[in-house]
Amino acid sequence: MQLRKVTAASAAVLALALTATACGSDDKDDASGSGGGKKITIGIKIDQPGLGLKTPDGKFTGFDVDVATYVAKELGYDAKDIDFKETKSADRETSIERGDVKFIAASYSINDERLQKVDFAGPYLLAHQDILVRADEKSIKSPKDLNNKKLCSVAGSTSAQNIHDTLAPKAQLQEYGGYSECLTGLENNAVDALTTDDSILAGYASQDTNKGKFKLAGFKMTNENYGIGLKKGDADLKKKINDALTKMVSDGSWEKAVKANFGPANYKNEPAPKIGNVVK
Repeated sequence: MQLRKVTAASAAVLALALTATACGSDDKDDASGSGGGKKITIGIKIDQPGLGLKTPDGKFTGFDVDVATYVAKELGYDAKDIDFKETKSADRETSIERGDVKFIAASYSINDERLQKVDFAGPYLLAHQDILVRADEKSIKSPKDLNNKKLCSVAGSTSAQNIHDTLAPKAQLQEYGGYSECLTGLENNAVDALTTDDSILAGYASQDTNKGKFKLAGFKMTNENYGIGLKKGDADLKKKINDALTKMVSDGSWEKAVKANFGPANYKNEPAPKIGNVVK
């Protein structure tokens, strides 16, 4: 009699556990990356015109957004199944490690330090570090002229530090929370230059409200290989994303996205990089 009671209770507990597991799985990203009607959360920037921008009506636009949407479709997700999540530069590795996002497409340069914490698919774009200055700026003709100048970059970015360490050791580094804040500081003379990748700077300079106010200096100071960040060790997802990126280039969608997002700024992009070819 006692044995039958224990068996019945155990069966009830097991049934409850199975039910809870089934219900809980409905709200999570599909771990296999195969879609099937579930949602996928993708990290992007929301304040980078031309790359990742959230418009006043709640839509997301930009090259990174187009790449992420294409990849998600190849993984089995419709556009309506994508939940774009703002991921600031300083939070990218943490967001991936915690599982807050499935992957990140957010002007995310591949480097050795980041590869210690996350894996990258790609690269899917080769950009170069440059600076943006006011349109009437005449004293900054080379990177060394940034000595004793106030140089703005954002928290989590390595751009300003790169210049300070190798090209202009007396540059006065100013760290802001986002590129929009740096741009405001540049316009108001609080800083003398904003540095990051030329693709990002071109996006800002081409906005209607900024036309004629700023200019790119044209310094190709570094090679920035944009990759898609994902959890370290997820070889299956990495292969699927790389396959999607390869297809995006081969079917012409990559070139179409480049022209749509960077064309208005007359941005001179490099050809699509080969998967796994990180240019130093």
